[in-house]
Amino acid sequence: MTHSVLLDTSFFIRLLNDDDSLHQNARDYFKYFLDQEITIKVSTISIAEYCVKGSIEELPLMNMQIVPFNLDHAKKAGEFANIIFEEKNLSAEELKPRAIIPNDSKLFAQTDTDESITHFVTSDSRSQGTFRLLKNKIKPRFKIIDINTPYNQVFGVLDFK
Repeated sequence: MTHSVLLDTSFFIRLLNDDDSLHQNARDYFKYFLDQEITIKVSTISIAEYCVKGSIEELPLMNMQIVPFNLDHAKKAGEFANIIFEEKNLSAEELKPRAIIPNDSKLFAQTDTDESITHFVTSDSRSQGTFRLLKNKIKPRFKIIDINTPYNQVFGVLDFK
């Protein structure tokens, strides 16, 4: 089976902003994934989030597979959101008149549903906190890569630059 990663919005914000403190880390991860022929995936949810302040033309989509949000993802996102709401001790009253499903729940659902995705790649500490809440109740199939840690430390690669 081919391994793949799902990149979140925060990854693209860092990758496409030369002035961002994590820009070089994001570039190094992106290059590593390409060099290792790891399939890079992006959710339509992350594309929508990016397009709030950016343009779709800025995204390196020719190097990625686009993952649309589908019915299986929706079912899993509802399950994940329920767990996260319970872990946050949100009351039924707080979820009325309807619960708004956070995008992290949707992205995690896509990641967990796709058997080829082994890692969700982010720099977002809030997203990582949400993942920890989810892990309190279930064992997601995927792991988080935090790009605050350089790729060579995560993958044990000697960096001879």
